[in-house]
Amino acid sequence: MSDAPGSSPTEERNPLTVAIDRLPTLDMLRLINAEDRKVAPAVSLVLPEVAQAVELAVTALRGGGRMHYFGAGTSGRMAVLDAAELHPTFGVGYERVVAHIAGGLPALHTAAEGAEDDAEQGAAAAAGLRAGDVAVGATASGTTPYVAGALRAARAAGASTVLVSANPAAPLADLADVHIAVDTGPEAITGSTRMKAGTAQKLVLNALSTAVMVRLGRTYSNLMTDMVASNTKLRGRQVRMLTQATGLPAKTCTVALAEADGESKVALVALLAQTPTADARRALERTEGVVHAALAALNGR
Repeated sequence: MSDAPGSSPTEERNPLTVAIDRLPTLDMLRLINAEDRKVAPAVSLVLPEVAQAVELAVTALRGGGRMHYFGAGTSGRMAVLDAAELHPTFGVGYERVVAHIAGGLPALHTAAEGAEDDAEQGAAAAAGLRAGDVAVGATASGTTPYVAGALRAARAAGASTVLVSANPAAPLADLADVHIAVDTGPEAITGSTRMKAGTAQKLVLNALSTAVMVRLGRTYSNLMTDMVASNTKLRGRQVRMLTQATGLPAKTCTVALAEADGESKVALVALLAQTPTADARRALERTEGVVHAALAALNGR
């Protein structure tokens, strides 16, 4: 099931870039940029499918399940990057959103192209999935055996399945409950899916995971209430977030944050509701950490 020439739009030759190797540098960059500008509009066409995937992931995570990414090469690296950034940004546990890449961690910095042809490795990576989880396979061609093995194993375990590809006719679509097919067309350099297809994977995964976190109440408005403040910059951002959300002086917000043991969401509810920290924490516990719901509960006392 390895990719074959012409098996995906990304493998076709781009007629607009056939002279790219004879262009002056600036003209070459303009040509690449012109191709890149096609990506976001292509992603906009598949937002209904992204929304379906968001609903599957929200249901899984809200029900105690997990979200697993599976990918190879560029797609796998994008998946690992997305999963890694969710903990510091939204405070979600590393065990709740997990990324698997063909070839394992060494494939993050060293090409392991042969690993993508190993469907058994994909199935082994998905062996821990169960009903209530959601598996997201990322593959530009929509043919990668590693992803096929993972999605097949996930489906057999009763997990929901999502495929993110750059191929509307992806053979692996039959293994997915939702197929997000971003038709980015031929690459500027034929078959180099680290370019437009990789950018599309980044945009889709960012949008998918961010929407999931917002739906789970890990923001208040567009502010990061659950970020992990592990350094001076982020601790400063916590205070700034509180001042932006409440309109109160930084000193007041700093005191509230200290009283909340550094939990910015607890401090935020306490400040907005003008209630003791302990009451704010209990309200958040009762409302699954959703700030608006916690405020409504406190206001209805």
